[in-house]
Amino acid sequence: MLKKTLAAALVTLMVASPVFAEEHEHGDVMIAKAAIKEIRESDSSYVAEHNTVFFNELAKGQHPRTTVVTCSDSRVHTNMLDKTPEGDLFVIRNIGNQLATAKGSVEYGVNHLSSSLLLFIGHSSCGAIKAASGDYSSLEPDIKKELDTIKIPKGISSIDGVKMNVNSQVADAVKEWDKEVKDGHLMVVGAIYDFSDDMKEGPGKLNIININGEIDPAKIKVALEK
Repeated sequence: MLKKTLAAALVTLMVASPVFAEEHEHGDVMIAKAAIKEIRESDSSYVAEHNTVFFNELAKGQHPRTTVVTCSDSRVHTNMLDKTPEGDLFVIRNIGNQLATAKGSVEYGVNHLSSSLLLFIGHSSCGAIKAASGDYSSLEPDIKKELDTIKIPKGISSIDGVKMNVNSQVADAVKEWDKEVKDGHLMVVGAIYDFSDDMKEGPGKLNIININGEIDPAKIKVALEK
């Protein structure tokens, strides 16, 4: 419903404003109004689908099994990970699914909420990876600051950059929580949500590429089957 309403609004705007249609540089209050209207409708439907007991349980506190660090990209959502994410996924989002730019939030999930799994999720067609592998000197200072912490070489291909970045995040996390990992209290996993099927494993699949620093596919398969 949201996509249909937004599409209709966009068509109206494009007809009324050729400049907007060509540049796509700014949002528009008409789209914002359509969005908030449908967000409220979705919330009403969500409330209707759950009873008072459900919300009373949520109000008691959270004990998420998983702290998830994923990209802010609007194509990446928790509904692909968990049909009932409430109270189960502590989700942190930033451009490039980074530990460095959200360390306090990750520390809270691991150290204070006692998540057993720390999951880094990159994704195909990532704009942050594309930007970090090129020249981003003209971007806003705060965006440049976040891109500076993505450790990939210039000119690397998109999917290779995504893989390298995920592995880098896992390596930093394993180093940070070395004792917890060694003592068996925490597993750090790196994955890629590949809706573009760049890895040729099937479109939309969540591909696990790293477990506690291990990147050998055969060993990862064995680890997941234990």
